[in-house]
Amino acid sequence: MADQALPFLSLTDLSERLRRRELSPVEVTQVMLDRIAALDGRIASYVTVLADRAMAQARRTEAEIVAGLWRGPLHGVPVALKDLCYTSFAPTSGGMAIHAKFVPDYDATVVARLERAGAITLGKLAMTEGAASVGHHPTMRVPKNPWGDPYWSGASSSGSGAATAAGLCYGSIGSDTGGSIRVPAAANGLTGVKPSWGRVSRHGIFALSESMDHIGPITRTAADAAAMMAAIAGHDDNDPTSLVDPVPDYLGALGEGIAGVRIGVDEDFISRDCDPAIVAVVMAACRALADKGARILPISMPDPDAMLAGWVGFCAAECAIAHRETWPSRRAEYGPELNLMLDMAQQQVTAATIAKTNIERDKYRGRLAAVFRDVDLIAMPTLLGPLPLHADLEGLFAENPIMMARHMSPFDMTGSPTITLHGGFDGNAMPIGFQLVGRHLSEDLLLRAGHAYQQVTDWHTQHPAL
Repeated sequence: MADQALPFLSLTDLSERLRRRELSPVEVTQVMLDRIAALDGRIASYVTVLADRAMAQARRTEAEIVAGLWRGPLHGVPVALKDLCYTSFAPTSGGMAIHAKFVPDYDATVVARLERAGAITLGKLAMTEGAASVGHHPTMRVPKNPWGDPYWSGASSSGSGAATAAGLCYGSIGSDTGGSIRVPAAANGLTGVKPSWGRVSRHGIFALSESMDHIGPITRTAADAAAMMAAIAGHDDNDPTSLVDPVPDYLGALGEGIAGVRIGVDEDFISRDCDPAIVAVVMAACRALADKGARILPISMPDPDAMLAGWVGFCAAECAIAHRETWPSRRAEYGPELNLMLDMAQQQVTAATIAKTNIERDKYRGRLAAVFRDVDLIAMPTLLGPLPLHADLEGLFAENPIMMARHMSPFDMTGSPTITLHGGFDGNAMPIGFQLVGRHLSEDLLLRAGHAYQQVTDWHTQHPAL
């Protein structure tokens, strides 16, 4: 296979070729490392490339496959990690200058599970400082969007979105506290799964807001995400908040289809302050899902604004807990946006505001549960407007702070699972994403719906010209 086509294979397609020994892990890993060396000077998605270690892993996995040992669909597949996943074999900065040389003495559970499944770790990926807001630390490079350098690659898993879209890995790990898997997936024309809170262990993950942090995959297809979810999901004794519920066969269930699945859409809600082109993508996706047998039903979404009024402060308060050992004692080494969030926690957030936000959170959970009595999934946009330019981000978020919040942060507060899918392009030829939201622990249904959508559309097969 020509080297230029190889990096854009889906993870599951690559896996099957590795299993049949049509390709070798050594060959594939070397192609990926060469591509990173050639392109990432421009894309800036990696903060650490583990070339020697990755090649050693590739040789080991190749020997296993030749000997007839098959660990499953990630065996021999090169992936990459957001740089908040603890790794004993590489620094874990969390996007922060003060942690640039920090090497943990253990691996995050998600890392250990990926490698146990045979995945090859290419390196660690760039992210916003502390996974907070949209700002990278001033000393860190800001990833470019492979579809157009001047455009935003999303936050906070900026490197995860950029690397996966650019063909610099076959899948990546992201985290989502207010949209940080969904925005990079939408911005880069990818598939992103934010699992139910607790479905994937957070042990060894640099925290932003522990009661809202979610860990999940960013990939090219729903099938690819299913393969990664199968490896990383499940209870972990090291994370007491991880769920004990059994993990379904995500990949094996994709063929079950979505006949009769009820998908709700509130056209008034999704149209409020949202660009008409994005609304059109959501409605077109609903029609495509109906073509696969889903029933599209009108719903009335609960208004999240009362809860969202306290979301930033709530997140800031939990962020302050995560940074209590280094802030404010090392405040001068922090970047402006993270300092602003921590100042908010110290100066503006009170016990009363936290209590009020928790009350509104519980009310919203109940109202959302009532909607799910009548439907199985909910369709809605990710961002409210076209993908912004990097240069416009600061002003845009100051002017419209709910740009990300309304369609994303509510589901971090509730812990609901979501899948983000590529649904088209805007007038600037930049990707438009949409999302499906499910009941608690309905990742299997979300993945089936995403897979069904990708059987009747080809957006997921398109990639940027680099």
